[in-house]
Amino acid sequence: MGGTAVVVGGGIGGLAAAIGLSRIGWDVRVVERAGTLADAGAGISLHANGLRALDALGVGTAVRDAARPQYTGGTRAPDGRWLARMDGAALERALGTPIVGIRRAVLHRLLREALPAESLLVGVTVPALDRSAPGRVGVPAGARVLDADLVVAADGVGSRLRGLLFPDHPGPVYAGSAVLRAVTDGPLDLPTDFELTWGEGAEFGHIGFRDGRAEWHAVLTAAPGVRHADPLGMLRRRFDGWHEPIPALLDATRPEAVLHHDIHELATPLRSFVAGRVALLGDAAHAMTPNLGQGACQALEDAVTLAAALTAEPSVASALARYDAERRPRSQAVSRAARQAGRMGQRLSHPLAVALRNTALRVVPSRLTTRAILRHADWTPPHLS
Repeated sequence: MGGTAVVVGGGIGGLAAAIGLSRIGWDVRVVERAGTLADAGAGISLHANGLRALDALGVGTAVRDAARPQYTGGTRAPDGRWLARMDGAALERALGTPIVGIRRAVLHRLLREALPAESLLVGVTVPALDRSAPGRVGVPAGARVLDADLVVAADGVGSRLRGLLFPDHPGPVYAGSAVLRAVTDGPLDLPTDFELTWGEGAEFGHIGFRDGRAEWHAVLTAAPGVRHADPLGMLRRRFDGWHEPIPALLDATRPEAVLHHDIHELATPLRSFVAGRVALLGDAAHAMTPNLGQGACQALEDAVTLAAALTAEPSVASALARYDAERRPRSQAVSRAARQAGRMGQRLSHPLAVALRNTALRVVPSRLTTRAILRHADWTPPHLS
C-alpha cells in the first residue's frame, strides 16, 4: 500500500514519520510553520527504544556516530552525595546499547538529511483540514492545497490540529515546573557523562556531548509565565552551594544561549490518536513531562509503528486503527510514569519528604535502578517491509 501523505510539523517526530513513510514507498510532504527547519532545543538523551526506532528508519548509525555514550553518572544530592549510580555498561549488556547524549540540532539535521529537500515546506501554517471528501484530506499550505491519503499531525504539545479534531479535549496543562537549559560555549572536563541533582523543588542536570561540550538543564517549581531579566544570575543564586560541576557549567554558558520554557503535558489522555485519515504523533498525541527522558523516544516509536502498520494492513483505515491500538496504551503509560517520576524527584519540596526519598534511593540496589530504565527502554520495533 502506498499513497500521498502530509506531515504537519517538522520536529523530531514529524521528520521521523516522514522518513518512515518514505521508506515504505509513500510520497511525503512535511509542512512546518517555522521559517527555518531547525530544533531550538539544547540536548537530548536517547534510550535504547529511541535508538532502535532510528535503526529501523535507517539513521541509527549516523546518530550513534554523532552521539556520546552515557556510561557514567547518576543522581546526586546538592552537597554532591550520590543517591543512585547509573550503570551504562549494564544497560548496554541488557539492551545492546547504552543511553547516548546528542545535541537536538544535530539529531534534527541528521533526520532532515534523510529526506529529499523538496519534500520540506517551511514557513507555512496549516490553519485547518478539509475532510469533506471521502478517503482524502485537503491540507491548506500557503497558496495551495495539498491532497493527501493520510495526514500526520506532529505539530507539538500545543497542536492546532489536535484542537480541531478533538474540540472537547481540554488540551495541554501546565505541569507546575519550568525548565532553563543551554549548551556550554566550549568543552569542559566533566567527571561523568550524565548527572541529575535533586534538591527541594529544583533539579539540575547535565549531558556530555561528543565534542566535549555539555547541555545543562535546571527544572524549577514555579508559576507559569515567569521570566527573568538575568537568567544566569538567577540560577547562580538558586544553585549557590550546589556541588561541582554545576557552577562550572553555568560559568561556561553565554547568557544569550539560555532557553526558558514552561513545561506542559497532556494530563488528560486522548481517547484516540486517530480521527478519520489523520494520525496524531509525538507531543501532539501524548506530550509528557521530561522526567524519564522518553518524550522524543516515544515519538520515534510512533513513527516506526505507523509506517509498519501501513505495510501490514490492507487499508489506511485498518492501519490507523492498528497504530492507535499499539501506540496509545504504551505511550500513555509512559506519560503517567513520567508524571509520577517528577512528583518523586524535582517536585518534592518538603525537607522531610526529600530526606526520605534520598534515603530510599541510597539503599535501592543498582540492579533495580537498571530494571526501572529497562521497563520503558526495552522496546523492539516492528519490521518495515
